[in-house]
Amino acid sequence: MSELTEPITGTRLQVVLPDESAEMSPRTLVGLGVRAEELGVDAVWLPDHLLPPAPYGPTFGGVYEPLVTLAHLAARTSRIRLGTSVLVAPMRDPLLLAKQAATLDALSEGRFVLGVGVGWSREEFAAVGADFATRGARLDEALRLLRHLSEGGGPFEGRFHSYGDGVFEPRPARPVPVMVGGASDPALRRAAAWGDEWQGVGLTAEGFVAARNRLRRLTDRPVRTGTRISWPGGEEEFGRAVEQFRELTAAGADAVAVWFGPAEGFGGRMERFAEALR
Repeated sequence: MSELTEPITGTRLQVVLPDESAEMSPRTLVGLGVRAEELGVDAVWLPDHLLPPAPYGPTFGGVYEPLVTLAHLAARTSRIRLGTSVLVAPMRDPLLLAKQAATLDALSEGRFVLGVGVGWSREEFAAVGADFATRGARLDEALRLLRHLSEGGGPFEGRFHSYGDGVFEPRPARPVPVMVGGASDPALRRAAAWGDEWQGVGLTAEGFVAARNRLRRLTDRPVRTGTRISWPGGEEEFGRAVEQFRELTAAGADAVAVWFGPAEGFGGRMERFAEALR
């Protein structure tokens, strides 16, 4: 197949990689990321779950830890952007996360995007010893801490994390780009305050426009906007997914991320979808 460089003017195809099967070799995952770059895909995303209450599968993705996996993928690619969709940041230590994000930014030469969300599984939070009730406040503070460290550091005083003396390196040349996931009012407010990008999930064109307009009312900063859709297979569903992509394009989405179902057949479905957008 010839290389795809720009599927539709103004909108870039993104891909959510299939990381929900414990039986899948990590080579498969990385190979799909490399193929996505060859197709001209703008970005690949990996999901995140640390200790879900049920087996990995259609509900829970993230078998291979996303930040480690993206570091390996950074060494196998040169152009495509690499990110998380989304990392459940309130379950993680924010200082360690800041260090990992800065390191990934350096390893990828500026291609890493830290996609974050508050999470939704109360059982998973309990399993890892994280507080479900304060997850929104913890994420907000983590984003503030990340920006603080990126911009030079110094003492930090927060509700959940504070420090006095400390050196933070490697310090990125500019703050690591942040993508905020979710279409709730708190998620949109978070994107307005901290996001360089915002990503909805499963929104129709109408729903996307409503959420995007709400975001624009909350901030004057330029925030790239998009959403996630799925095509796991099926002829009728294929046509609908392509149509949905085009509807979101017409609605002004800057990016549309697509999950192409289980790893088996994922590459073929990704190639067919990309070809349809030429």
